[in-house]
Amino acid sequence: MSSLSRELVFLILQFLEEEKFKETVHRLEQESGYFFNMKYFEEKSLAGEWDEVEKYLSGFTKVDENRYSMKIYFEVRKQKYLEALDRNDRAKAVEILVKDLKVFSTFNEELYKEITHLLTLDNFRENEQLSKYGDTKSARSIMLVELKKLIEANPLFREKLVLPTLKASRLRTLINQSLNWQHQLCKNPRPNPDIKTLFMDHSCSPPNGARASTPVTLPVAALAKPSTYAPLGAHGGPFPPAAAAAAANANALAGWMSNANPSLSVQSPVVAASPFPVQPSQVSGLKHPRPPSNALGMIDYQSSDHEQLMKRLRSAQSVDEVSYPPHPQHASWSPDDLPRNVACTLRQGSNVISMDFHPSHPTLLAVGCSNGEITLWEAGLRERLVSKPFKVWNMSNCSVTFQAAFVKDSSMSVSRVAWSPDGNFMGVAFTKYLVHLYQGPTDLHQHLEIDAHVGNVNDLAFSHPNKQLCVITCGDDKLIKVWDLSGRMLFKFEGHEAPVYSICPHQKENIQFIFSTAVDGKIKAWLYDNVGSRVDYDAPGQWCTTMLYSDDGNRLFSCGTSKDGESFLVEWNESEGAIKRTYSGFRKKSSDIVQFDTTRNHFLAVGEENQIKFWDMDNTNILTSTDAEGGLLTLPRLRFNKEGNLLAVTTADNGVKILANAEGLRSLRAIETRSYEASRAPIEMKVSGSSMVPNINPTINKVERMDTSSPARPTHILNGNDSMARSMEKRRSLDDVSEKNKRWELAEIVDPVKCRVVTMPESKDPANKVARLLYTNSGSGILALGSNGVQKLWKWSRNEQNPSGKATASVVPQHWQPNSGLLMTNDVPENFEEAVPCIALSKNDSYVMSACGGKVSLFNMMTFKVMTTFMPPPPVSTFLSFHPLDNNIIAIGMEDSTIHIYNVRVDELCFWNMDVWDKRKSVTLQLPAGKAPLGDTQVQFYSDQVRLLVYHETQLALYDAAKAECIRQWMPQDVLPAPISCAAYSASSQLVYAAFTDGNIGVFDADSLKLRCRIAMSVYLSQASSNSQTVYPLALTAHLHEPYQFAVGLTDGSVKVIEPSEAEGKWGVLVPVDNGTQNGWTATSSTNNPP
Repeated sequence: MSSLSRELVFLILQFLEEEKFKETVHRLEQESGYFFNMKYFEEKSLAGEWDEVEKYLSGFTKVDENRYSMKIYFEVRKQKYLEALDRNDRAKAVEILVKDLKVFSTFNEELYKEITHLLTLDNFRENEQLSKYGDTKSARSIMLVELKKLIEANPLFREKLVLPTLKASRLRTLINQSLNWQHQLCKNPRPNPDIKTLFMDHSCSPPNGARASTPVTLPVAALAKPSTYAPLGAHGGPFPPAAAAAAANANALAGWMSNANPSLSVQSPVVAASPFPVQPSQVSGLKHPRPPSNALGMIDYQSSDHEQLMKRLRSAQSVDEVSYPPHPQHASWSPDDLPRNVACTLRQGSNVISMDFHPSHPTLLAVGCSNGEITLWEAGLRERLVSKPFKVWNMSNCSVTFQAAFVKDSSMSVSRVAWSPDGNFMGVAFTKYLVHLYQGPTDLHQHLEIDAHVGNVNDLAFSHPNKQLCVITCGDDKLIKVWDLSGRMLFKFEGHEAPVYSICPHQKENIQFIFSTAVDGKIKAWLYDNVGSRVDYDAPGQWCTTMLYSDDGNRLFSCGTSKDGESFLVEWNESEGAIKRTYSGFRKKSSDIVQFDTTRNHFLAVGEENQIKFWDMDNTNILTSTDAEGGLLTLPRLRFNKEGNLLAVTTADNGVKILANAEGLRSLRAIETRSYEASRAPIEMKVSGSSMVPNINPTINKVERMDTSSPARPTHILNGNDSMARSMEKRRSLDDVSEKNKRWELAEIVDPVKCRVVTMPESKDPANKVARLLYTNSGSGILALGSNGVQKLWKWSRNEQNPSGKATASVVPQHWQPNSGLLMTNDVPENFEEAVPCIALSKNDSYVMSACGGKVSLFNMMTFKVMTTFMPPPPVSTFLSFHPLDNNIIAIGMEDSTIHIYNVRVDELCFWNMDVWDKRKSVTLQLPAGKAPLGDTQVQFYSDQVRLLVYHETQLALYDAAKAECIRQWMPQDVLPAPISCAAYSASSQLVYAAFTDGNIGVFDADSLKLRCRIAMSVYLSQASSNSQTVYPLALTAHLHEPYQFAVGLTDGSVKVIEPSEAEGKWGVLVPVDNGTQNGWTATSSTNNPP
């Protein structure tokens, strides 16, 4: 066969591979003997398809052609023989011995006899040489290693193991060039030739009138194999589609679909298979001119879009050789233009999964978390504007499949938050089925809940097909769906064979399309129709990849990670569907998927190795990097704002750092200054000049370094006085100003109709005060430990009134007991009133352990049976905790400052004595003069595990645990003068709830300890009950998922759940400030901190 004929076979092989004629490809490989596909050979060998293995080999060599070939065939047939023996299929083994192995006896008689002898053994592994034979799978792998060495050494396979380098769809390109040439030779060429067949030369039929010759490009079309071979339409292109397309369709991605080679040698004004125009002036001066910014990425050949494309292409000139010059350089770009300086830190409190800046408010940041919460931050004020925990809006509208999955596991994480292009809507995708759409931009209102996908919803984006705003989603069910804003599904794209990981909608001129990537590394592209995908390519790394366009929409990038942890950042050549450049700078294998973003049409940023790495788009080498002063995640998530002057990055302590360049810092200060000017009116402060005495001395151990850019800056502040008498010359930081900017109208709630309250049934028992109170981890129950050692459990059921099944003040729960009527009763001493009750609940809500001055008891939450008791006093147990990952390991803190670790499985104790620990730092609470150091001091970590809430009957205080320094302090005063009885952080640590011995409850801002709301005793106690001066909350707990819900346990034994009214939705109201008044209300003191 001639050289050209051989090359034609390779072109046909490429075509068949692209069209996915898999069996035909391998038949042609075998019959032609031009290319030995080692991957296919490996697959068949590992699968044990020995007949196919030998048939494929026969196209390249015979058994006796040389010693390498003989060894190859011998190894294959020997393995087949041993597998038959291993299956005890003696008949098959004899057949292989006689038919397949007999040929080798003429070359080595002794070997053949030895092989025959194996038939007489019960187990062929008794043969010394085969004693290490393992299972079939491992034996095949070992054999394959040997076969590959023999094949590579065999001269008959030389130059047959590697395909020649070809541009994609080369055969189509040649055919289109031929058709263009034929069209050029037409006497009366039409601008839109009607080419219906390749079986004869093309010639335009004469029109009614003579027409001047018009250059024309015939773009490569994208049609998969039709079920019947109907004639191609007028604009369908002359040839069936690019292999990679894999979609039956008459529309195409001009470049990705066609993959045509734009390099032409035809000496005519016709450009064949070129997806972009070239100006005449460019031809002489440039090689490979870059597509202009309006180059199309997708072509609808049977619509007016095709006509527009054809008009553009008709003016194109031929290009002899195509390359791409550097993109136009922007003036004086430098690393200083990148946002690399830490401007502030936002303490989210939960693991941040996704972020997005508002398109027109550059400092407004939407954040989605792993606990399902979404938050809006004003970065200029470091202020949390809105926070919404996850909840199902309407369970009755959700599918039965979702309801079943949600009952089984109600945990929910955000997978994506995204603003619509106009900023009026925010979409949230969750890890189970649902998508929420909010109407914004600042005060988010529920707009639409969609039960979108079965399983995880992995990505969400907005688009405008047909000038209609739509939401696009993708998920684990391998589908991509397009929804209108009423929740109606407009399109459903099927074709991925694995969960769809990400989507990238885009528009070039009036052509709109969607790129999608799946976890098998496949990239596909879709038009807004129901025909199918236009592209089927492998992403670098062939695993999870995200695609993004530059801000101007002209350059396409992707970033992802392989299963082996190798990361890739590349730019794509849209016209050919090929990688244009690969960026270097990834230095170690990643344990997860790297994230990236683009900005200013010039820079790329990737989070890796606890830092942010930056690239110039036109340079593959890394430009610069920053660790943002430390504290970033190993693979931080990141997001630029639209202007590119701010960059949000996630931190290891569940926060977000805002990085800025000089321009970004100015924009942040502008927001801060405007707000500060609006709030300059003097604030009436109550200042106590009393001296302080040291009293209680709790030890606080260092946890981790505190970020000094946090709003919680270390100070020694008490009721407005600086305990160290610092001068007012201290420079006011941005964070101090931001605290001043938080202007809350103090809400005084005295009427029960102003909030929702529910009393736990059968809870009131004056002889059994509520000593400790817990929400279950699922959020659907409350557990109370009484002072007499008896525990009670209340559960909310899932029903029409309460579709989520979570704790709520709108529905009365059930006092839950097992059918046996057992009570969870602890061992208590005679003087149990003096005992320190303690309780802990396992993470899966299956077990509870508690103590009230006696032994520690471990209860089964379903049966209420005592599983075991341990640690009889003395000393008395004062604190209990389950291991976060193992319910069988329990920590018990004792009154003698020892900690015992108890393993339930083996009934084993380990002991630690705090006296021999390395005390990092300690701090003494500052108490009012004359106040005796009495009463309990309780501590609770902030959700960032860096700050501590400390409460004593005399004060609430925030401490930096790393430095053991007081950040904020509040003392009972004004409307809340009574001693504090209990306190707790809200969900996500946004608020602090504190109860007082006069029955009042205060709601404080967790960062500033400013009082937002006072809830009077009359709200949750009837008048008859409130006449008793002894009834007040002894225990308080906050719901783990609902930040505005909490429960109190009272001295009369009753338990109440309290929430704001549905109309209010939150405690206190953030109001604008105007000349010292807040909407007609006089500003009053709600904090003890100076301005």
